[in-house]
Amino acid sequence: MVSTTMETLAIRTENKFRTLVTKRAYKMGEVICDIPSENIMDKPSRFTVQVARDKHTHVGKLAALNHSCDPNVILDTENMSMVACKDIAKGEELYFFYPSTEWEMNAPFICLCGASNCIHVVAGARFLPLSTLEHHYLNPHIRDLMIELLHGTKQNLEKLKVE
Repeated sequence: MVSTTMETLAIRTENKFRTLVTKRAYKMGEVICDIPSENIMDKPSRFTVQVARDKHTHVGKLAALNHSCDPNVILDTENMSMVACKDIAKGEELYFFYPSTEWEMNAPFICLCGASNCIHVVAGARFLPLSTLEHHYLNPHIRDLMIELLHGTKQNLEKLKVE
């Protein structure tokens, strides 16, 4: 039986730094828990995840989920679930790639994950090149916004040619 509750997760605090760890092992593709959707709002905060173009949900315990450019979970906003994208050992810290859900971050920050593909500044998908984003899982609202941005850029370039 797969548990999809937050009971399998724990928040660890060290030197005022919070991390989310798992109390059990997960296989790649396994659902870890549901993403809370009881508190939807139209503005982001440090404790929300963008789940649609103009919708953000307060994520409760998942707010302790940190960013990594080499994540071990994805937040699937279509199915409102957190899924292991690698095998995860019991007690392991969980990380996701913030730009996979966030178009523009409410509070951008410097990334210190140390991954070879590190983006260095986490500000949202809007600020990353396609060559970076194409290597990550992206939720539909991020893909749609990226396509709109590219379409707008193409139109602006065509206008410049005419002038």
